[in-house]
Amino acid sequence: MQQNSRFMIFVALIAALGGFLMGFDASVISGVVGFIEVEFTLTKIELGWSVSSLALAATFAMMLAGPLSDRIGRTPVLQIAAVLFAISALASALAPSFQALVIARMIGGLGVGAALIIAPMYIAEMSPPEVRGRLVSFNQFNIVIGISAAFFCNYLILTLGQSESALNEILQLGALNWRWMLGVELLPAVVYFFALKWVPESPRWLVMHGKEDEARVVLERVSGPLQASHALQTVMESLEAETGRDRASLKDLFHPSMKLVLTIGLAVGILQQITGINSVFFYAPMIFEQSGIGTNASFMQAVLVGLVNVVFTVLAMLLIDRLGRRLLLGIGLSGIATCMLALAYGFGTATYTLDQHSIDNLPLQVDRTQISRLAGTTFDSDIAFRKAVTASIGETAFRQFESPLVGAAIELQSTLILLAILGFVASFAISIGPVMWVLFSELFPNRVRGLAISFVGLINSAVAFLVTFLFPWELETLGNANTFLIYGLFAIAGLVFVMRILPETKGKSLEQLERILVRT
Repeated sequence: MQQNSRFMIFVALIAALGGFLMGFDASVISGVVGFIEVEFTLTKIELGWSVSSLALAATFAMMLAGPLSDRIGRTPVLQIAAVLFAISALASALAPSFQALVIARMIGGLGVGAALIIAPMYIAEMSPPEVRGRLVSFNQFNIVIGISAAFFCNYLILTLGQSESALNEILQLGALNWRWMLGVELLPAVVYFFALKWVPESPRWLVMHGKEDEARVVLERVSGPLQASHALQTVMESLEAETGRDRASLKDLFHPSMKLVLTIGLAVGILQQITGINSVFFYAPMIFEQSGIGTNASFMQAVLVGLVNVVFTVLAMLLIDRLGRRLLLGIGLSGIATCMLALAYGFGTATYTLDQHSIDNLPLQVDRTQISRLAGTTFDSDIAFRKAVTASIGETAFRQFESPLVGAAIELQSTLILLAILGFVASFAISIGPVMWVLFSELFPNRVRGLAISFVGLINSAVAFLVTFLFPWELETLGNANTFLIYGLFAIAGLVFVMRILPETKGKSLEQLERILVRT
């Protein structure tokens, strides 16, 4: 491997550690929700708020991160994000109340918002065109590694907390399980902060601020002296064409010449979230518990979700500069739609029946006298079953023992549910997961890139907030089948829309794409 290639990979991997922290911070909550729901006596709306508050804070951070990076640089903003991740991890682990936990999660959300848009933008500005898609995908790869690490840490802490090991006695992993789940993020956050000191500033940012000599040095390390001179000249010509214009504003973003790229960016940003990916990542154990497999098994299957996510993200990285962005999106969105419709069918055909034997095996705290009145009654939906059991033993008892109650009663095609969820994750990971961030880093002109990525990232994060906020309420009110059906229909509509308007962007420099896509 050439020295230049090794340097670029090294830089991209360090920058993309922000993706690892984002994935970890966002998904570690999946193992926490069941515990905090009982400890803080949360309603489904409050439970949704505890998860989605991070995305809401990320939405506000995206409004500031892009313009701030244009002013102070890409790498300083990433260091600020690392500090926010560290503060959030420590404060979440020590949170004395639900309100304190939400505030701590929102601090982490500010870090998520900054890292989510600045890391891929930085990598794109550093990368040669022929490998840009693959290198920008490092960020998505690190996101899925972070997600998988969160699932694994949650499962490990849960398992060790149920053991009689010395480690459990010293750390109190059983009694403080959810606090340890949230607190372990402190270590990678500190590592990220110091690792960023080894990466240079973006050459395009340096040119924007009149530091051409420093930009040349960075470009020579990335691609060699000859290509560096050409790249530097191209960037300078692009920026010179913007000379005399004021700082980029929303008016520039909504200029008629930006109509195509902005439409593509918004469509892809909304579609990535509205098909339900964060519902699966943030509530994976809860979804698996709905299929009746129990708490420990649901955490283990969440780990499997993370592994599938990693494998297919790696596959996307290998294919994105060969097959192109458009083809991968078409394949992935078709798979997402198919799998969500399969989940809707699987949960829609489930039945719920408590016989006397299953009632006898319920936890002793469940009122046998009251629940026995439902023995032998078959319910055709999770909503009807939930209402009947809640009326019988009370809402608090049902919330506390929902997993064993559902597990004792449900009859469904559990293999279909597992395969559909894994297929959905695989389809997402090979397509719109990494492709969206690559497209965001490619579509927008140099002068407005920071503002534009902040804007479309803001919309993406706002949709993520709504999806994660409403998911527990949707399961309780609309039922499992209808919730996944809605996601499937969104995927079908998005597939048709995006494939009609999206051109191929692979193999072209950022300046070439600007000439093609920005119609003056």
